[in-house]
Amino acid sequence: MDLQEFLDHVDSGRLIEGESAAHEFMHAASQEALRTLAELNGAYRSPDEVRALLSRLTGRNVAESVTVFPPFYSEFGKNLTLGEGVFINMGCRFQDTGGISVGDGSLIGHGSTLTTLNHSMDPARRADMVPAPVVIGRNVWLGAGVTVVPGVTIGDGAIVGAGAVVTKDVPADTVAAGVPARVIRSTGFTAPSSV
Repeated sequence: MDLQEFLDHVDSGRLIEGESAAHEFMHAASQEALRTLAELNGAYRSPDEVRALLSRLTGRNVAESVTVFPPFYSEFGKNLTLGEGVFINMGCRFQDTGGISVGDGSLIGHGSTLTTLNHSMDPARRADMVPAPVVIGRNVWLGAGVTVVPGVTIGDGAIVGAGAVVTKDVPADTVAAGVPARVIRSTGFTAPSSV
C-alpha cells in the first residue's frame, strides 16, 4: 500500500482493520512522523524552520503565514492541511490519520487535541479503527485545552470555549462551550470570507 492508496482508504471512511495492510502502512508512516516531530520539538527552531519541518511532516507546503509554537504532536502528518494565517499554540495534539483540515485564519489554543480515529466497540476487534475527519472552518477560535472528536465540523467564525469537548458539529458564527460542548449563543459577527 502506498500513501495515496491509504489516503483514499481513510478518506472514504473505510475501516482500518487491525493487522491489515492499511494498519501496517499507518504504523510505518507514524514512525516517519515521529522522527520529524522529534526534530521539531527537540530544540529551538526558528519560525521558518518550524514551517519547513511542518511541510516535511504534512508532505505539502505550509504557508509563510502559518505559526506553530512547539511542542506540536501528530501521529501521521500526511492527512493534515493548514490554511493561510493559521496559529497553533503550544502542546497541541493532532491525530490526523482520518484527516484534519484547519481553515484560513483559525486559532488553536494550547493543549488542544483533535482526534480522527475511533476504535471498534467489540473487544475482539478493538485494534480496528474507523476514520472520520475533523474540519475546522475559517476564522475559528478554539480555546485552550479543547478536545474535538472524530467526524466533527466546526463552522466558519465559531468560537469553542476553553476545556470544551466537542462531540458534534458547531454551526458557523456561534459560541460553544462545556462537556459535552453545546452552542450557548451567537458570536454576533459573520466570519470574513478571507484572512
